[in-house]
Amino acid sequence: MMRVVMAIALLSACAAAQMNNGIMSPPANTRPPKLENVGIQQHLDAQVPPDLAFLDETGKAVRLGDYFGRKPVILNLVYYNCTMLCGEALAGLSSAMRLIKFDVGNEFDVITVSFDPHETPDMAAAKKKDFVGRYGRPGAAAGWHFLTGPPDSINALTKAVGFQYQYDPKINQFAHATAIMVLTPQGRISRYFYGVEFPPKDLRLGLVEASQGKIGNAVDQVLLYCYHYNPETGKYGAIVSNILRLAAAVTILVMGIFLTIMWRLERTLPRRPVHNGAKAI
Repeated sequence: MMRVVMAIALLSACAAAQMNNGIMSPPANTRPPKLENVGIQQHLDAQVPPDLAFLDETGKAVRLGDYFGRKPVILNLVYYNCTMLCGEALAGLSSAMRLIKFDVGNEFDVITVSFDPHETPDMAAAKKKDFVGRYGRPGAAAGWHFLTGPPDSINALTKAVGFQYQYDPKINQFAHATAIMVLTPQGRISRYFYGVEFPPKDLRLGLVEASQGKIGNAVDQVLLYCYHYNPETGKYGAIVSNILRLAAAVTILVMGIFLTIMWRLERTLPRRPVHNGAKAI
């Protein structure tokens, strides 16, 4: 009966779900002046090049492929001297990760890469100390990596994931969009989530899908049946037809359990004795 109750609760959650609008860039020919090259172009299922060379926050030479092969990965592109969106995006990611049960370094890893080739491992280390501290879970430092790198590696990575940005020398800042990418353990792009705040439900479902079912539980599989990722919004939305199918299945299951219980009760109850020649009913 507990499974039935859980399924009914999940149906209620699915039925109450609403689609939220994501953040995507407009076509290049409609963008404001000096922002023609700023946006996100989705490259779903594209392979992130594993041989790109970077430095981690300790100054150690690494390749992106060093972080592939074991678990899903959240990739986000920022620059550490950003005074606006980057800090908000990192704070939003940290907050969303705190609200899901999966642990950084255990069920998934995070790679934060600076797209400013002038930034250094010391800057990456300071940013890591700040946001790993905000996240606050044991073992996160081993799973959340802050990288810097040369122009060639940065250009190849941003091109591979469709991240478009533009430097403004007048203010010494970059104009850029904000998004995180969820990668499969093999480093293929599975999902994009836009903005500076990331719904924990979407983040969890994205990680479960990217892991090919290696993390998560039966509840996640039911939710993935109820929800479908919409690339146009970067959100999971409810699938009405699947909800109705699941509701019908749960209704049949509940009725079947009820009828089985009633049948067993009828068999165990004693029949009424016959009195004065009357027939037992």
